[in-house]
Amino acid sequence: MWRKWIGKTTVKAGELTAFIDEGSEIEGKYTFTGTVMLNGKFRGEISSTDKLIVGEKGVVHADIQAATVLISGHVVGNVAATARVELRAGARVNGDVESPVLVVEDGATFDGQCRMTPNAAGSESAPSPRDLSVVSIRRP
Repeated sequence: MWRKWIGKTTVKAGELTAFIDEGSEIEGKYTFTGTVMLNGKFRGEISSTDKLIVGEKGVVHADIQAATVLISGHVVGNVAATARVELRAGARVNGDVESPVLVVEDGATFDGQCRMTPNAAGSESAPSPRDLSVVSIRRP
């Protein structure tokens, strides 16, 4: 990973480019490329054209914009993705989600509005966006 800033070393698709562990607390604006796993605490704003993974121990108080967002921890804020959002078992999201694809696994909790948007690749035959209000999705 250190070679990345030295020369022409590139990161392979799907490879983790940064890991923020549970002992970390960060505040501010975080912009990145590649795949980042956040298992610590973050407050502020997150922006990327790639993938963000909020781990089981992750606590995020931020608006998030990325291509793909996978959440297993706790997010308070709006999430906007150009490809997909996945709320995995144990995830807690308090905020609005905007994405062409939303996957909510059994055991995830979602409290907010969902707006399904056309895929960023955008075909002309894509359906128009539609709004769906969701109060909470819980496992029985």
